[in-house]
Amino acid sequence: AKLVNEEDARVCHEIPDDACHEVPRNFFLLIGSYVLTKLGDSIANPKTTLTWMMDAIGAPVALTGLLVPVRESGSLIPQLVIAAFVRRQPVRKWVWVVGSLLQAAAVLAMGLAAWFLSGVAAGFAVVACLAVFSLARGLSSVAAKDVLGKSIPKTRRGRVNGFSASAAGFATLGLGAALVALGTDDGAPATFLVLLAGAAALWVAAAALYSQIAEARGETAGGGNALTEAFRRLALLRDDRPFRNFVIARALLLCSALSAPYYVILARSHDTGVAGQLGFFIIAGGLASSLSAPFWGRMADWSSRTVMVVAALITSVLGFLAVAVEIFEPVLAATIWFYPAVFLVLMIAHSGVRLGRKTYVVDLASGNRRTDYVAVSNSVIGVVLLLLGGMGAVAQVFSVPFVILALSSLGLGGAAMSWALPEVT
Repeated sequence: AKLVNEEDARVCHEIPDDACHEVPRNFFLLIGSYVLTKLGDSIANPKTTLTWMMDAIGAPVALTGLLVPVRESGSLIPQLVIAAFVRRQPVRKWVWVVGSLLQAAAVLAMGLAAWFLSGVAAGFAVVACLAVFSLARGLSSVAAKDVLGKSIPKTRRGRVNGFSASAAGFATLGLGAALVALGTDDGAPATFLVLLAGAAALWVAAAALYSQIAEARGETAGGGNALTEAFRRLALLRDDRPFRNFVIARALLLCSALSAPYYVILARSHDTGVAGQLGFFIIAGGLASSLSAPFWGRMADWSSRTVMVVAALITSVLGFLAVAVEIFEPVLAATIWFYPAVFLVLMIAHSGVRLGRKTYVVDLASGNRRTDYVAVSNSVIGVVLLLLGGMGAVAQVFSVPFVILALSSLGLGGAAMSWALPEVT
């Protein structure tokens, strides 16, 4: 009642009446588990930590370039098939729990690969572990949206994501500050083993919390042959215009996720001579979540469509400005603070994109249709991510600033498409 600041704190929308009294307990269990997994994601981030690790262990650049596409698309593309399995489960929290435990195992294996292997062998091992991690993440992702929709009413869902992202952001900020203050050698295999082992422990703890959620039994219709059900659900893109437009908008909004590694590449191209640069980027990521997530969460409960529009515009304008500085003010671009500051703003915008589109798709549908929407949109976006993964090759042919400009232009299209979507909140 204190957190949501509503006159009727027991009001429930689109969840079973007998689940209404469990809302407060579920609210905090969800926040707790989300905080732990979000912190784990910040530690095992392919845009920062894993990229640094691959370079430190001597993995080829070609394998390093696969990290973000594998991490994102691997968790999205199989979801059309995964959703059919999830639909057969009347209680779906256990799907999330299994996925979380598998993610823990994969992250720990990455740390062990960095410790015992080097060069090409280490690179292939990390990418293979990341593929397993991504598949497990997809399992949890499909279940998470449905459990959230069944256990938390409409007007609280954005704040579950908002509060959890904020708390995880503060924790990430502390981690980054510790790395900088302690002067940690961010190129030592032992550093990565400790970081990733700690991240694995967070996913195990999250699974323990999530298992305590009181989830009502749900519908199991449509849980037939996985591939047949998958192709049937693809028809949603043809027949459901609001959903189709949402998927197009979400594809264009990928600019916020895909831009991040290129800012890190530009930062690494300027030899600042300052140790612990990884810590500065981790601090920027933590600040972004802690500063913006509560705002985005409340705004998403008011209008998730508007959140997507605003976040896309921030991403696009930032890209144009950063490239202008890189080209016309290279001395400014070479300062130790410039690209971490750019990364901070980008992650604020990316937090808005994620919260906005997650809240929008949950509110757009109910029941099993919600699971279908999540699975179809995630699978389509996974394919788009693989196609856009070739932007690394474009950067080699042209330049990194050129890729940032291209992605920023996509962001403008994403803002326009999001504005055209119907209000659902």
